[in-house]
Amino acid sequence: MTAKPSIVFAHGLWADGSCFQKLIPALQAEGHQVICSQHGLDSLEGDVECVTRCFGRVSGPVVLVGHSYGGTLITHAGTDPRVAALVYIAALAPDETETSQSQQEKFPVTPVFSHIEVVDGRIWLRPEGVPDFCGDLPEAEQKLVWATQAVPVPDLFTQKLDGVAWRTKPSWYVVAKQDCTVNPELERFAAKRMGARTVEVDASHVPMLSKPDVVLGVIRDAANALAPVSA
Repeated sequence: MTAKPSIVFAHGLWADGSCFQKLIPALQAEGHQVICSQHGLDSLEGDVECVTRCFGRVSGPVVLVGHSYGGTLITHAGTDPRVAALVYIAALAPDETETSQSQQEKFPVTPVFSHIEVVDGRIWLRPEGVPDFCGDLPEAEQKLVWATQAVPVPDLFTQKLDGVAWRTKPSWYVVAKQDCTVNPELERFAAKRMGARTVEVDASHVPMLSKPDVVLGVIRDAANALAPVSA
């Protein structure tokens, strides 16, 4: 008997683990253990530690999946030996000399950043920014995304950690061609730099919600590429 790899998810800004709700049931039904990191966006180090703690709640090997800023988290947390593969969804993927912010600054600013505000020490997405974030979702789902947003501290993207997992771990990347949050050209650059197996999809910043079957296919490819583990 063989055990399938576990799947660990890491969310980005203005999201929480529920952004993977359309992926989790299918993966569980296929025999994968699945868990989402519910990190607080208080610090890069703390968020990476939260992701890493999830590895102890499932069996190895782990396919580590990150969306948006979650790509920065899996880049660092993925150096853990329990992680066997990385999947980036419209995600950042800084190198040793980069932060999330400095990687973004190499590409034109996307529209969503004209619809944010700092209030009570956090960066909030204003309601009028939701179409730039997830405009290909039905209106009711867009409202749910806004209502469940997790909000970061203002300096989160300028914080830095060592360790770049994509230099040594096999990687997959989903490029969202209609992304107005992370520049699609950044996504293509990151995918090419890491040598990822890449799929492009006509989607906003949230293809795991608007095109879940495409994202599921990429995660399945990553899981199937790993050697079976004896159970």
